[in-house]
Order: sequence, then C-alpha cells, then structure tokens
Amino acid sequence: MASEFFISKKTIKNHTNGGTVLMAATALALMVVNIPFFHDFYNSLWIHEIELRVGDFNLFSHHGKPMSIMDFINDALMAVFFFSVGLEIKREILVGELSSFRQALLPIVGAVGGMIAPVVIYFLLARGTDYSHGAAIPMATDIAFSLGVLAMLGKRVPIGLKIFLTTLAVVDDIGGILVIAIFYSGAIDYTSLLWAAGGFTILIIGGLAGVQLKTFYVTFGIMVWFLFLQSGIHPTIAGVLVAFCVPANPVYAPKKYIKTIRKTLSHFSQDDEDKLERRSILSKAQINWLKEIESASDKVISPLQDLEDTLHPVVNYMIVPLFAFANAGIWLGDVQVSEVFQGVSLAIILGLVLGKFLGIFCFSWLCIKMKLAPMPDGANWSRLAAVSVLGGIGFTVSLFIANLTFGTGDPYLSHILNNAKLGILVGSLLAGFLGWLLLNLSLPSTPQPEEED
Repeated sequence: MASEFFISKKTIKNHTNGGTVLMAATALALMVVNIPFFHDFYNSLWIHEIELRVGDFNLFSHHGKPMSIMDFINDALMAVFFFSVGLEIKREILVGELSSFRQALLPIVGAVGGMIAPVVIYFLLARGTDYSHGAAIPMATDIAFSLGVLAMLGKRVPIGLKIFLTTLAVVDDIGGILVIAIFYSGAIDYTSLLWAAGGFTILIIGGLAGVQLKTFYVTFGIMVWFLFLQSGIHPTIAGVLVAFCVPANPVYAPKKYIKTIRKTLSHFSQDDEDKLERRSILSKAQINWLKEIESASDKVISPLQDLEDTLHPVVNYMIVPLFAFANAGIWLGDVQVSEVFQGVSLAIILGLVLGKFLGIFCFSWLCIKMKLAPMPDGANWSRLAAVSVLGGIGFTVSLFIANLTFGTGDPYLSHILNNAKLGILVGSLLAGFLGWLLLNLSLPSTPQPEEED
C-alpha cells in the first residue's frame, strides 16, 4: 500500500505544479489576444509552416503539405502529451489506483457518470443546431487544473479525495482517447494504416521480448505517429498505443540491484574514502566502479517509469502550457455578454458545471449506497459533492476536442469555435470556483495528516 500511495502522491504533485503554469499560460493568452497591438501578431503566428526535412522527406507534413505551427502543437506535441497519459494509465493499471478493482471502482463509476451526463445535457440543448456534433466537448476533466485548485486548500484536503479526483481524471482521459479515436478520424488511407500496424507490431514484439532501449520505442513511436498522421486516424492515438508497448519491468530486480551496489562499493577501501573527502581526480578503477553503479541504477528503473519521469516536466511545464497559450486565445472584442448564456457556449457551461457534478456525484452515490465501493478516506457526502463540481474543469482536453470539432478553417465554424472556447473557459472557471468554495466550507480548518511515503 505504501508504494501505491507514494506513486499516487507523486502523480498528484506533478499535476498540481503543472496546473499553476497552465493557469498562467491561459491568462497570458487571453491578455495577448485582446491587446490591439498584439492581436494580429498572435493570430498570424500559428499559421507559419514548420518543417523537419531530410532531402524530399518532411517529418512534419500531412499528405505532402507542411504543418503549420498550430498543427504541430495540436497533432505532434499533443501526441507526446497523450503518450505521457498512456504511460500514466499503464502504470496506474499495473501498480497504482487502477490495479485493485475495489479501489478503482468508485472513480471509474464516477468518471463514467461524469462523461454521460454532460453529453446528454449538451445534446438536449444543441439538438438540431449547427453545433450539435460537439457533444463530447464538456465530457473531459482537466487533471492539472483541478488538482491545482485542490492545492490552493493545502493539506486541509484529505489524501483520499486527491487520489479519487486523480484516478477519476485518468479514467476520464481514457474516455477522451476513445472518443477521439472513434469520432475524430477522417477518410482512412489503408496503405499508411497497414504500415503503421507493422511498426506497432514491432513495438509489441519488442515490449514482450523485454527490449529496454528507450530509443527503440521513441524511434518506432515516431514512425507510427507519422503513419497515423497520413492514414486519417488522429495521430494523438498513436501516442497512447505506443505507450502501452513500453515495458514496465526493469532489467534488474531491486534485490539484484542492491547486491550489485554492495559488491561495487566493497572495492572502495578506507584509504579511498579518506581521499574522496577532498576533491580529487578519480583513478581509472574508481571511475569504472562508479560507472557500474550508474549502469545498475539505470537498469533497476523500468523504461516506463523512466520515460514517465522524464516527460512529466516537459509535458507539464512546456507542452500543455504551450497548447493552452495557442488555443485559449479567445477574442473578446466582438463578444456580447448574451452570447455567453446562449448557443454552444451555454451548452458547454451547463455540461461542465451541472452535467459533470450530477454525473460524478450521482453515479458515485449509487455505487457507495449499493456497497460496491467505500467512501474515499477522509471524505463525506459534502466533500464528495465539492470534488464532483471540480470535475467540471474540463480545460485542456475540452479545448482539444473543440478544435477537432470546429477548427476546420470555415469562418462560420470559427465563430462557433470562439464561443465554444468561451464556454469552456467560463464553465471551467465556474466549476473551479464553486468546487473550491464548497470544499473550503466543508473541510476542517486544520491540515490533515498524511501517510508517510
């Protein structure tokens, strides 16, 4: 239990820190796009083409046409984001909160409810309109933003609530991935898809054979991503599929690692220890012994954990904030207040604020009342309701799906997209504020004790 708790706590900390940067990037985008001097520059920045060319081959191209910077962010960098999500999902299934059916059942049931209810509310409000096909937009929960709100309340929040929200968001990501794979693929190029299947098969064989070389998965992963891009399947799905191929088992078991370290350290004599107290040039033998320790340390960490740890700062502090900065630039100059409370914007706001709350809380309530799963540690009904409201912060993946739905370049759909982004922003801010307020009222005034790592 201690190791599972440590993993979950570490995940929470990573996403919480990233949430702060994400909020800053969103605020910066809103500020820049609405300053007249920067408005045109901001909008023109994303249409510039980007290339990584070797001869006639350009890696960042779609059917021979170079990607724009916006395409690169949404189709390439976000594939890295979903690769990181895939690694996290696999780890949670193997050793985390999703490894135990009883532990995982409540957040799974809550997440399912939190995906169904917003879609139903959106569809009822949008039925028969030009934006009815955007029903998947309010079904997402932004893990970084929601945990960032929890962080504002510090250690007053019981760890059980944090783990519940984190696990729920992970399951929510799985739902979002499935929606993107099923509903947001274009005309299929079966030749490219067949080649992608071949590359994916090599990755599966490598994973089953225990290939530990991370460059193997990165190289073939890039190849599968490129072929998905050409095939009509959304390329971010390649990131998730490749992540599932990365081995979770290290070369060395911890016991063997400890034996190796002890054996290597035994080579150092007392004289060596005395000399090493000062800064000195190491002997050839000492260098080799330390390299053995370094090699053993690499082999005791699985490729999955190593890649996840390596990517966390890149994803949380670079990719997701850059995505937010590029996609959260909502022009407010010609937006009337009434537009916020009508059309696609209203459907998204109600889906996020009301739909997420009703879906997560009601499904969780039913699961607990039927004694299928226990209440999270440190939670009660009011705190569970408050966390359910926080589930309505659907920022990153909601923006991503909105772009897939309405970002076709058509001027009419561009106006719908701007209003959809406005709905996502307002709905997420409302859910964040209401969730924080309800938690602040229901939580104890003193910090809650946490288990030792």
